Amino acid sequence: MWSFLKVFILQFLWFLLFDGFLGSQAKIIRYKFVVNETPYTRLCSTKNILTVNGQYPGPTLYAHRGDTLVVDVYNRGDQNITIHWHGVKQQRNPWSDGPEYITQCPIQPGANFSQTIILTNEEGTLWWHAHSDWSRATVHGAFFIYPPRGISYAFPTPHAEFPIILGDWWRNDIQAVLNQFLASGGGPQVSDALTINGQPGDLYPCSRSGTFNRIVERGKNYLLRMVNAGMNNIFFFAIANHTLTVVGVDASYVKPLNTTYIAISPGQTIDVLLEANQPIGRYYMAARAYNSAAQVDFDDNTTTAIITYRGTNTNTSSPLLPDLPLFNDVNASVNFTGNLRGLAVTQSHPGKEPKCPSRVATKLLFTLSINLLPCNNGSCAGPNNLRFAASVNNITFNSPTIDILEAYYKRINGVYGDDFPRVPPVKFNYTSDFIPVKFQTSRNGTEVIELEFNSAVELVFQGTNVVAGIDHPMHLHGYSFYVVGWGFGNFDKVNDPLRYNLVDPPLQNTIAVPRNGWTAIRFIANNPGVWLLHCHLERHISWGMEMTFIVKNGKRPKDKILPRPRDMPPC
Repeated sequence: MWSFLKVFILQFLWFLLFDGFLGSQAKIIRYKFVVNETPYTRLCSTKNILTVNGQYPGPTLYAHRGDTLVVDVYNRGDQNITIHWHGVKQQRNPWSDGPEYITQCPIQPGANFSQTIILTNEEGTLWWHAHSDWSRATVHGAFFIYPPRGISYAFPTPHAEFPIILGDWWRNDIQAVLNQFLASGGGPQVSDALTINGQPGDLYPCSRSGTFNRIVERGKNYLLRMVNAGMNNIFFFAIANHTLTVVGVDASYVKPLNTTYIAISPGQTIDVLLEANQPIGRYYMAARAYNSAAQVDFDDNTTTAIITYRGTNTNTSSPLLPDLPLFNDVNASVNFTGNLRGLAVTQSHPGKEPKCPSRVATKLLFTLSINLLPCNNGSCAGPNNLRFAASVNNITFNSPTIDILEAYYKRINGVYGDDFPRVPPVKFNYTSDFIPVKFQTSRNGTEVIELEFNSAVELVFQGTNVVAGIDHPMHLHGYSFYVVGWGFGNFDKVNDPLRYNLVDPPLQNTIAVPRNGWTAIRFIANNPGVWLLHCHLERHISWGMEMTFIVKNGKRPKDKILPRPRDMPPC
């Protein structure tokens, strides 16, 4: 097995050298992930949770731009697992991308799989997480990607860095939460706590001793590597009395943005500089959920961590709490995201991402909807005793039993279809306050869109008010994309593109489409493979808000999918 893996890695390295991605300083780094059940105590009670190497959150990966990582994943737990390297493009290598039944079948209990992670132009913070059922609630961790060795950041070098991983905690077993949610046809049980670095914070019972506390020195700068690992929440985050400077999003640099708060979507990563310039004392870091839909239940508690200045008197009073936006402050959410601007490349940070295409040949319009379907057992917990579903262009994704990549690569018929609609099958006023009931029903399908290699693509996400409008954090595997525009209401294909930002759009892999609004992205389809697109609210992907792109091979050998690894998990 190791001899074959060496051959496989050499193929990657030859590709990277030939294509100019890999500098002379790039390295191969090996990690071992053991997935197993581990007891953890939160909120005054103990339960077993699925972890990697016994850690919650899981271990942080460290690498430099252009490095190759080999992660040996051993499943010693009692349920199937897959691991996704969120935001890594995996050039020509969809085999190690990770989503269950899209690019691989799950790693079964007792089995293992060696995943090869190829870094190209990613630089900043990403993360990894389980991509099977709801296992990612506890199976996740940060991924720090530094500039190439010998090259500094595109911002002043910080004195130190630390992760801020936002998440959730349930007293019940997460698999039981998922099973009850799917069986009921209604919404899921909301979490019992929000967390920062796996800890609820001292506003929750039995949580004071574990609260994350970071010592800082006055006059120094710190890099906060933020990850929203939450299952169903966009978060607002702030630090009392401190201004934050955003310098990166989704492992891509942005123009420095000074702000008093952060709005971060599930799946998103943000690099933030903190200047420790306040009087010596203790200050709360705090996060709360943002929820734009009044009909949706959510965890409305606040999670906290603490910044403590070195020299603070141990008998000092309680930390100061920051002023966070209100839970339903739509403007606070969209204005933060809308103010992000991409940073121009420099000689030391040239990147390899194609420039934002000024012209596109492939134009797609995808509606994002909550739907209602008949109940399997006669009475479900959704409106009118129906069960919730979700869709993209009115298709609710039906997961296959053989992964789509395997079927595509081996030309296995009957696993998926290729007639996913490129525009909504029915045109109506998507954001009207009153939408006819006939539009609430979606159809099930396992459909894909095939894209020509190197084609310039524009994709407009259109939120709808079908059943209930809400924000949708959309994540595209295998690519970063330029966010060129957004707005409220229905997308106007004539007038809205006139307002696109084609000069300095931010480069992201996850973007929150505003409630009853639209977001336009552009990218070059230069990465052949099978790539998942989905909402990163876990309840929505469970309901079927996902679809798959197949990007065809190019003509040159270096523009084709790499050979299938021999140790792919069997179905």
